[in-house]
Amino acid sequence: MESVGSIILYFVIAVAIVVFSVLTVTTRKILRSATYLLFTLFATAALYFSLDYEFLGAVQIAVYAGGIVVLFVFSILLTSKPGDKSEKLASKKRVLGLFAALAMLVVSGYALVSRCCMFAGKPAMEALTMHKVGETLMGTGEGEYLLPFEAISVLLLACIIGGVVVARKR
Repeated sequence: MESVGSIILYFVIAVAIVVFSVLTVTTRKILRSATYLLFTLFATAALYFSLDYEFLGAVQIAVYAGGIVVLFVFSILLTSKPGDKSEKLASKKRVLGLFAALAMLVVSGYALVSRCCMFAGKPAMEALTMHKVGETLMGTGEGEYLLPFEAISVLLLACIIGGVVVARKR
């Protein structure tokens, strides 16, 4: 049985994630949007920690909150003035965006419900050790992720070089 405190903590974290996610995509100041994204990522890490996924929470903070948001802020500061506001969306684009958001909500809800029902009668998974996580992330065999990991690192390097090139032209 879940304790009342953990349920309250879950809802506080969930509300923080939803609020900061909405603020991330609705604010017109891009640097403020990156800050709201940082808060969203920290709240997601707090959710992982509350579910006893310490490794995933640490990776969330180190990689996403620490690395990706710093890269975003670095790119923003290199390519635009931090005080600039983006232009307001036209009503046609807003309606299209709302329709796309509702469609994705329906698809996500269906995927969630169908997966929950699919795994209802399945046995529990085996315990996952840090050694197994490391082998899976850095292995080269089937079902292991070294190649995508390296591809993403090359993509991030290309983004940094592109930001420097754009900044030098100014």
